[in-house]
Amino acid sequence: MTKDTEKKSMGWLKGVLSNQNQPEQASLEEHPSSEVTEKQQPNNHEEPEQTDTPENKHLFSKDNQDKIASDLIVSLENMLKDRELILYKNNGLKDQLHTANETINRYKHDEVKKDQLIQDKNKEIRELEGNLTNKQMSYDQLLEDYKEYQSTSNSEYEKISNDLETESNKYNKLNEESTNAQYQSMLKIKELEEKVRNLEIENKKYNEQYEKITDEKAELMQTINDFTERMSFSFSPKTTAANTSPESADSSD
Repeated sequence: MTKDTEKKSMGWLKGVLSNQNQPEQASLEEHPSSEVTEKQQPNNHEEPEQTDTPENKHLFSKDNQDKIASDLIVSLENMLKDRELILYKNNGLKDQLHTANETINRYKHDEVKKDQLIQDKNKEIRELEGNLTNKQMSYDQLLEDYKEYQSTSNSEYEKISNDLETESNKYNKLNEESTNAQYQSMLKIKELEEKVRNLEIENKKYNEQYEKITDEKAELMQTINDFTERMSFSFSPKTTAANTSPESADSSD
């Protein structure tokens, strides 16, 4: 009975060990460095030397072999379970490490993209700064030209203002002289018109006097002619006297 139990236990132990050795070998192939590290670790647990003492003989007796085997199997099962748990945790940590590495790689890729974007933006900023500098230079040049134009315009305005004031003074003076000349001309015209009226009146008076004198002369001539005719009838009617009388009358005229 004891031998069958031991055989069954040993068979089960070999099966468990063979099943556990397969993932262990796979894990060792994936991580040989960890296996080397584990191999390099010193074995602090040294097995005690077995001596042929009465106690050891009593320990490996047929009565105690079943209990030792069962305890060993239980301990081995616990160790295997702990090993499975450690391997499970190790696989979980590997998955987490893989995920973390992927995340880190993604972050690095994003960082590269961001660095490229920052470089592009810096290039755009430098271009904008260059354009801004050119615009500022153009603005400064325009401002300087405007100041120069303003100064020139002010000078020309002052000159034109002075010329306009001078011309205005000249115009006012000429206007005053023209007004005085017009006034003097008006006075002269009035004076001449007055003289003309006076001369017209005098001329009219002289005409009347001339007409009067002419009328008087005509009356006088008529009187003389009448007197001459009467006197001619009173003298002898001689031809010579008749011819001389008109000649004398003409000479008197």
